Amino acid sequence: MANQSRNQDRNGNVNTAREEDFDLRETRPSLGGGRVSGNDTYDLVEQMEYLFVRVVKAMGLLAKDGNSGPDPFVEVKLGGFKSVTRHFENVSNPMWNQVFSILKDRVQVPIIEISVKDKARNGDDLIGMVVFDVVDVPRRVPPDSPLAPEWYRLENRRGERVAGEVMLAFWVGSQADEAFPEAWHLDVSAVNGDGVASIRSKVYLSPRLWYVRVNVIEAQELHLGDRNRQQPEIFVRVVHSNMSLRTKISQSKNANPLWNEDLMFAVAEPFNEQLILSVEDKVGPNKDEVLGKCAIPIQGLEKRLDFKPPVSLWYNLEKNAVSENGQRAVGRTNSKVHLRISLEGGYHVLDELTHYSSDLRPTARQLWKPAIGVLELGILNAQNLVPMKAKDGRGVTDAFCVAKYGQKWIRTRTILDSFSPKWNEQYTWEVFDPCTVITIGVFDNCQLQGVNGSTKDSRIGKVRIRLSTLETDRVYTHSYPLIVLAPSGVKKMGEIQLAVRFSCASLFNMLLMYSQPLLPNLHYLHPLSCHQIDILRHQATQIVCTRLSRAEPPLRREVVEYMLDVGSNMWSVRRSKANHYRIAGIFSAILKLSKCFDHICSWKRPFLTIIIHFLFLVLVCFPRYIMSIIFIYLFLLGATKFRRRPRNPPHMDVRLSQADTAHIDELDEEFDTFPTSQKQNDLLKLRYDRLRAIASRVQTVFGDLATQVERFYNLLSWRDPRATALFLVFCLVASVVLFVTPPKTMVTIIGFYMMRHPRFRDRLPSYPMNFLRRLPARTDSLL
Repeated sequence: MANQSRNQDRNGNVNTAREEDFDLRETRPSLGGGRVSGNDTYDLVEQMEYLFVRVVKAMGLLAKDGNSGPDPFVEVKLGGFKSVTRHFENVSNPMWNQVFSILKDRVQVPIIEISVKDKARNGDDLIGMVVFDVVDVPRRVPPDSPLAPEWYRLENRRGERVAGEVMLAFWVGSQADEAFPEAWHLDVSAVNGDGVASIRSKVYLSPRLWYVRVNVIEAQELHLGDRNRQQPEIFVRVVHSNMSLRTKISQSKNANPLWNEDLMFAVAEPFNEQLILSVEDKVGPNKDEVLGKCAIPIQGLEKRLDFKPPVSLWYNLEKNAVSENGQRAVGRTNSKVHLRISLEGGYHVLDELTHYSSDLRPTARQLWKPAIGVLELGILNAQNLVPMKAKDGRGVTDAFCVAKYGQKWIRTRTILDSFSPKWNEQYTWEVFDPCTVITIGVFDNCQLQGVNGSTKDSRIGKVRIRLSTLETDRVYTHSYPLIVLAPSGVKKMGEIQLAVRFSCASLFNMLLMYSQPLLPNLHYLHPLSCHQIDILRHQATQIVCTRLSRAEPPLRREVVEYMLDVGSNMWSVRRSKANHYRIAGIFSAILKLSKCFDHICSWKRPFLTIIIHFLFLVLVCFPRYIMSIIFIYLFLLGATKFRRRPRNPPHMDVRLSQADTAHIDELDEEFDTFPTSQKQNDLLKLRYDRLRAIASRVQTVFGDLATQVERFYNLLSWRDPRATALFLVFCLVASVVLFVTPPKTMVTIIGFYMMRHPRFRDRLPSYPMNFLRRLPARTDSLL
């Protein structure tokens, strides 16, 4: 009962954070996982020793009847772990060339059994076997060449020789071994079918995305369905894949309409699809008549790197017609449409939110600049993961990681049935801009057989690391909290340990990047509207999700959408509160300066106030030193903060996100679909009223701001003739006084007046403030 009272306060605020630790922890793992052939190093992961068995081939195998070839396969058994190769039919000299591996820490028995079996036999299917002692397996350290396989004679269970030999190789290596990525792990032999492919580590590449700009200029000689129609409402619809856009209705109410309007789509290489363009007439409510249609292949479109107008072309329109026998046929007409269509290579196709973007380069490779550095990521392990699903009456978690930076996605292998999985996999990316973000997500693999539950991979948590917050050539080893926000509240799902290093090839080139535009030049010379950016981002994310979900093994849609933060720009009371407190934190610095000035003006510390007066006189007498003093003060302030600079990269902040104080209903609204799937009218009414209350506060703030600005404008508008006359008289007197009074004297008088002793102050508002508040505004004209 006491725990429940801590979890939920009187207002219904969820406090699932309670005693959980959401902080970042620095760790000191024993890094150094060996080295592969060549110059590629694996020094950001912990070394894990594996026992490898390579089954190459066999020869001289006999079937049970001795008249034909067997259907051979090999079973590798190590205690309770075993796995098999593929089998061949009626072959005496099969070749498998398959590698099996198992983590050496999981080896609990002293011998390895290699059994050659016949799938066609009933009962005892053994052809022959070979047995080895684990302690006799040699160790291999890259870059040593791979161990040469050897022939071994087969024996039966009694140790007697039988016909046939098998070629094998055994060695102990690490995850840096070149055979590791394709090895079959003995401890996942329970997984079969399509689930086998989904547990291996893979590298994916996002499709190369382009913007297609369709400039609809005009159409000519359109044949209207009703020739007596005097005011046709003609528009153009363009369809690509599942996205349909249309122009506005032409202002030319005739058979030769004009538009000169741009429509933009996101497409991906290879360009195997078409743009379907149709000219339509709005003949009634929800009723459009197609006047002509054409298909335009994307493959042959002009690619441009700047904003020079592409070549305009006329496209003939076709129209469906019904013959006398009732069959539908496509007929050519003399109608045509005038278009400019181009593939825009000078833009960066946004498939991520700009402030989380991992790649800011334009689409066209000709505009790419050389890489400025290298990002290395070591995914070590996770600890204290929560059970994600049920299997055989108990909770299990089959965790894997996904990391995304630029076009390169990586997926680690799946560690089965472990709440503290160890991956120890290292990956590398080229860096073209330091002001980018790498995203690492942890998921539960729900595609394995024998697991009851959802078919979607479940999210465990996510980590973002901004490269500009990292010192160059330093290895950051930290344990990041995995935090998930659910309708029931915020919850820590575990921790993931990462090692990150950002290496810079040229410090000058990296510093030069800070003077360059964040996005390619076309985004500023010919910017897209906010509405266009939202639509194009939605198209781009759908293309990326579709392409990666068709890979083998697939990177499923729910994984890609979570990594790309799809839907994170939807309305959320929690995010609105977080942004409000962020803005309040920024203005708090101004408030501190104001309080400091009030403290000086209060004369509570006369010595300090007198010093400020003296410094003020010095600055007035020597104004040329003001800017120098300001900049030297900023320099000294920044230099003094160097020793207290942040040592750790930023991470997900529960308190900043207002996740620990969010109301249950607020979270339920945040996770609601769009359009809403909520059926309870009372709940919808409550949310609507809450939204109205929030909007009314925002409306009041905007109204007050507009009122103050209009009052300044009305100083000279003669809307209030007496106030304007007083202001003009004041301006005339002020001009004369300022003309005859030296500027230093005037500044000194004003400064000393503002810092005068409280004995000479009045608690009432000042005269200028009284005058400003009495000015009229346009609020009188509002209904």
